[in-house]
Amino acid sequence: MTETKEKKRVPWYLWPFWAIWRLVELILAATGRLVAVILGLVFLIVGVVLTVTVVGAIVGIPFIIFGLLLTIRGLF
Repeated sequence: MTETKEKKRVPWYLWPFWAIWRLVELILAATGRLVAVILGLVFLIVGVVLTVTVVGAIVGIPFIIFGLLLTIRGLF
């Protein structure tokens, strides 16, 4: 079964609220992606620093992997 997405029209008197809501939604989506990229880079740096100290490699390598995946997810 395939579902068809029904496009609903916004009444003219609700349009300003709908537009503000869409703007807030866009800002939060962009901010979320930016935070994901920044956190991913922080995890990458911490992982590399921990991996340099051979004892911290057990924790550092998963940090690097998690940071890389988080950065990729934030970008795409």
